[in-house]
Amino acid sequence: MRILDDIKLDYQDVLLRPKRSTLQSRKDVILERSFVFYHSPKIWTGIPIMSANMATCGTFEIAKIFSHYKMITAFHKYYTIKDYQKFFKTFNNPDYVCYTLGIRDKDINQLKLMKKNGLLKKFSFICLDVPNGYLQSFLEVIKNARKMCPTHIIIAGNVVTNEITEEIILAGADIVKIGIGPGSVCTTRKMTGVGYPQLSAVIECADSAHGIANTRGVGRIIADGGQQYPSDVAKAFCGGADFNMCGSLFSGFEQNAGETVIKEGKKFKEYFGSSSNKAMQDFYGQKDAHRASEGRYTLIPHKGDIHEFIQDLMGSLRSTATYIGARQLKEFPKRATFLKVNRQLTTYLEKYDEEK
Repeated sequence: MRILDDIKLDYQDVLLRPKRSTLQSRKDVILERSFVFYHSPKIWTGIPIMSANMATCGTFEIAKIFSHYKMITAFHKYYTIKDYQKFFKTFNNPDYVCYTLGIRDKDINQLKLMKKNGLLKKFSFICLDVPNGYLQSFLEVIKNARKMCPTHIIIAGNVVTNEITEEIILAGADIVKIGIGPGSVCTTRKMTGVGYPQLSAVIECADSAHGIANTRGVGRIIADGGQQYPSDVAKAFCGGADFNMCGSLFSGFEQNAGETVIKEGKKFKEYFGSSSNKAMQDFYGQKDAHRASEGRYTLIPHKGDIHEFIQDLMGSLRSTATYIGARQLKEFPKRATFLKVNRQLTTYLEKYDEEK
């Protein structure tokens, strides 16, 4: 047994210190980035924000919208080959969609069938998604996926520590998904006691990933989960995240999957985690006896049109850039200075604003 006593931070534990800026307008800020990768020969260009591979936001409808903004949709795991065949009859923008799978035998078999049917060519990204990326068997799946898909940009996770981040990249992944338990409908920390404050995880894992380089590119990370506000997306980028993946931020809109529910005269949308009882029952038909639910089902207030939120999110990132003097998104880590704040005070002020 060990106790680590150095302080680790979540997004709500810090603010960004403003700095002198020579920017004349938010319009001058460049949010698009181009990336090269450690394994894949692809060069990707776009706004490095992704919808989470969840049933409510990792959908075909969201992909049609996000591709317009050069953002990525990570599809949930529950689409069939027939679903993809139908979708790709009218959609052809591989740079902004990601095929997601787990590590069960049926997941690997479907990956092989996707390749055989020519459907993997429709994706630039493949995401190997498990709640616990520390399993040795997970590293073996990554190695095999790299052999099967040598040119794809492979995402793998989730993990929260620097050593395993390096191992996952060396095993064959281009991008490591960082985050265990920070999501709003994830109950892993409550159910298992396992987790890591998200901002510190991003900072430490980004440092390790970026230290792995070859003549082609470097390792990359995605900050996955825990972003309650647009400012948290900015903080993740400032902490060194190459990509941001969000679930709750991109849920609750008219365009999201899930039922719209009227309750006490107000509109709500369904939102639930991939490891929730509802997801396991709806998509697997049952919850295995050896498993505990590590996600929850909830209703969130209906947010309206997602296009308006995306515009606000882009505007928020540009505003952050003007405050810290960054002309491009890739400059955020170089320009950022984090200030630790009184968590009790900020929580009080947030509750006060909500009640007001």
